Amino acid sequence: MAASTTTTLNDLLPSIVAEALFVANERSIMRGLVRNYSLGQGQGKTVTVPIYPKSTAAALTEGTPLTNTAISTSGATLTIAEVGLMTSVTDMSMVSSSSNVVADIGRLFGEAIARKMDLDLTALFGSFSAGVGDATTAITAAKIFEAVAKLRAEGYDTTADCAIVLHPMIAYDLKSTITSTFAAPASMIGNSALENGYIGMLAGVPVYETSNIANTGTAGDYNGAIIHRDALGLAVQADINIETQRQAALRGWDIVGSARYGVGVLNNAAAQYLQFDSSIQA
Repeated sequence: MAASTTTTLNDLLPSIVAEALFVANERSIMRGLVRNYSLGQGQGKTVTVPIYPKSTAAALTEGTPLTNTAISTSGATLTIAEVGLMTSVTDMSMVSSSSNVVADIGRLFGEAIARKMDLDLTALFGSFSAGVGDATTAITAAKIFEAVAKLRAEGYDTTADCAIVLHPMIAYDLKSTITSTFAAPASMIGNSALENGYIGMLAGVPVYETSNIANTGTAGDYNGAIIHRDALGLAVQADINIETQRQAALRGWDIVGSARYGVGVLNNAAAQYLQFDSSIQA
């Protein structure tokens, strides 16, 4: 009976971890939109990212020596913290379940870690110092173009390494305006939104939708943003760690999944907040 219960559950850990990592990477959109840093063992629990200021070149006069310009850096610190979850699996469920319990656990843990990571990163949208909207009106395409223009004015190339991230409730209003009879619904963007339900590119910037943006506390209000990759940072010390412990009284196992990472704002000027109110959520 030892083989038919879960006394060999530790042998299945590589499969659980692999499934969890796969799902976490697939379900997290924010990770690919920000700067990523790795911390190895013994490297502490903080990462300080040096931020260099803009430098200005001046016209020169022949025969006149240059003036030395001091360059001082500031630093953004990302502090590692733990997140995790636990579930219990009984011997009975392992033996009698018609589904692949190992894959189910990996998917559960992967989705939970990815959701938490995205929520931690999108929570930083509200801390950006500049942007468009005051959380009282619905978003429009014109407001997106305004935010893109402001980011370009800061010197960032919005045609590369930039993304617009919106909550689906906010994105609805944007789709509604670009598919209305007043906004050329026959356009490629309008057709894409009508046919496929997603916007794709707007003002040369890809638009992402995610429900992993917490409500601000007011119904219908979700902070979005247009971000350059330099705006936010993610420091990862351990993607996911899974441990098991036998619970004889339960006739099963405790399975604990955890990850260690830190997030933070690297450069405020590399982002514009998008603060709007959803017209379909009162």
